[in-house]
Amino acid sequence: MGIPPLESLPPTKTLELENGLSLLPRVKLELTVHPTPSSVAKQIDEWKLKRALMEFLKNSLSVSIEVPEEDLEFRRFKDLKKRKREDPVAHGTLSIRDLGFLTRKKRGDEGKDEDVKEVEKKFVEWRKYIVEKLDGIELNLEGDQYKLSVDVPASDDFQGMKKSWEEASAFGSRGFSRGGRQEPDTIVVRGVPSRWFAEPRVSSKPSMLVTHTIFSAFGKIRNLSVVEDNQDKVDDGIGGGDIISGLHCKIVVQFEKYTDFCNSLRVLCGRSLQKQGSRLKADYEVTWSKDGFFQNARNQAVEKSSRTPATFGGHPRNNFPSRVEPYISRFNSEDTRRKRFKE
Repeated sequence: MGIPPLESLPPTKTLELENGLSLLPRVKLELTVHPTPSSVAKQIDEWKLKRALMEFLKNSLSVSIEVPEEDLEFRRFKDLKKRKREDPVAHGTLSIRDLGFLTRKKRGDEGKDEDVKEVEKKFVEWRKYIVEKLDGIELNLEGDQYKLSVDVPASDDFQGMKKSWEEASAFGSRGFSRGGRQEPDTIVVRGVPSRWFAEPRVSSKPSMLVTHTIFSAFGKIRNLSVVEDNQDKVDDGIGGGDIISGLHCKIVVQFEKYTDFCNSLRVLCGRSLQKQGSRLKADYEVTWSKDGFFQNARNQAVEKSSRTPATFGGHPRNNFPSRVEPYISRFNSEDTRRKRFKE
């Protein structure tokens, strides 16, 4: 499957990938709900909260936004008796997926191609506008007053991440140097369904080969790691949202070129992953690796090997060379075309 050059892909366009996967554009916001000082904290009515916010989005912005109920989620504080006065009563997320108004052309400009940089600028400015409009508003839920705080997730803020690695480069941080230059080259994707990266009718666990085929569309891969994502979120008293062991995977991709890394991270930011035939839209987390993931993996493997003497016939095998490598993929273009089974 051929895909358009990533540098020419605007943030409002869907990207089709291998294996029936698609990257769908969206604006995602993190919501935090606090009771106002004059209100008495009690269990919040999620349905009323959703209706109030959906009404605001529809009637109080420069463009009317209609959000399906499934794209607005809230998780209440589990036990209000354990809640501190400054703690929120709920956290939530808002996903706005219909972004067609950002590319709507003026009369007379229908035949012109809009510049990608111009669309990106519109996208960022509109996201900033909606954050400013929503942040700090008070919602009246039948006499109960609540205040809303709104933020853009760090994994959706490409410019913020780019600034962080440029600052790290300027101060000479270790972990991603190459050829004397300080340039990152590794992205980390968490929270994608394992079965979407598995070999159909073979296993439900993520496959290195399938994952390589999908991510090779972003550029030439130097190293690849895919494992089950079993790291639970910290229990902050808010119900739901934990990663369930085995259902999601963590993918780490190191690219040959900095430009491929940069374009891939830009495209992965601000999008959801969807599988053909599925209604689920996976809102993964993406970031860049600051600590030399694959170099550390090699060092840990060598260190572990040095602490465990090799044996041969029950005796230390000091006279035989040992070869230790981390669990890292090194595919080339021929590897991706190999058959799994002999014919």
